[in-house]
Amino acid sequence: MSNPVICIGAAFIDELFHAKEPMLLATTNDAVVTKTAGGVSRNIAHQLALLGVPVQLISVFGNDSDGDWLKKCCTEAGVKLDGSITKEGLSGKYTGILNVDGSLFSAFLTNAANHLITPYHLGKHIDLLKTASYILADANINVDTAEWLLAFSNETGIPFILEPVSVPPAKKYRDVNLKGLHLVTPNEDELPVLCSEKSFFTQQQVDELLQRGVQQIWLHNGKHGSALYSPVKSVSLHAPDIEVVDCTGAGDGSLSGFILGKFLGLDDLGCLKLAHTLSAEILQVNGAIATHLNQEKLLQQVSKYYPD
Repeated sequence: MSNPVICIGAAFIDELFHAKEPMLLATTNDAVVTKTAGGVSRNIAHQLALLGVPVQLISVFGNDSDGDWLKKCCTEAGVKLDGSITKEGLSGKYTGILNVDGSLFSAFLTNAANHLITPYHLGKHIDLLKTASYILADANINVDTAEWLLAFSNETGIPFILEPVSVPPAKKYRDVNLKGLHLVTPNEDELPVLCSEKSFFTQQQVDELLQRGVQQIWLHNGKHGSALYSPVKSVSLHAPDIEVVDCTGAGDGSLSGFILGKFLGLDDLGCLKLAHTLSAEILQVNGAIATHLNQEKLLQQVSKYYPD
């Protein structure tokens, strides 16, 4: 697979406040603050580039110093930005409040401009899109843009992956025609809001998405691991037992690892092992990217967590 993975969606500044002690409400809490490049699609693109996968990012940057810095972070990692947008004004920012154990307490999103990634804009870059091996979008983009991408995928045969991101953006896709979607990657909170209220249990929700034409559902269950469902089989894998430092970007990293597995021709279980390994490595560092890993080092780490 020498053709690029094209990632479409968010590029933000991640500002993370990590509590030093258990959080107290309605008062001051001591914290350590870190600033990193973030955004779901940007994180995935950055990690894939570090792992040797050719990648393009279509996102929106402000014409401020943060936007310049974000673009520099991407290009230095090897991410191409041929279809990206630079807008007037401030770059988007994700502000995360982390508990003392590294889990997410709350988060805020400001100055997001993913609505600028329109079908019209993508149509101007259709020749670029036709070069893709996979197209991945996060659910921060508008529904009409995702529908356009799915129609393009069904027409061209280029697999389209949708990352739900979190509950609020995932809700937008409850009533969307998802027929032909190659892969959707919800966690246990996002899966129910993708489905109708009549689907109450997890298996009912998985079955509903399959009946709606989704080809694969990759359900993430945090420390319990994940399961990959298709109409003909399911594959599950436990998560490594690790000490969490920072949960930011762990889901993005797992998807990067899964796509790398496909790039290398691994079977589904092999892709899950690579995904969980990369996610575990990200959980043990600050920030959303495992900058200490290249492809060779990541492959070596798999046997550490899954010795077989």
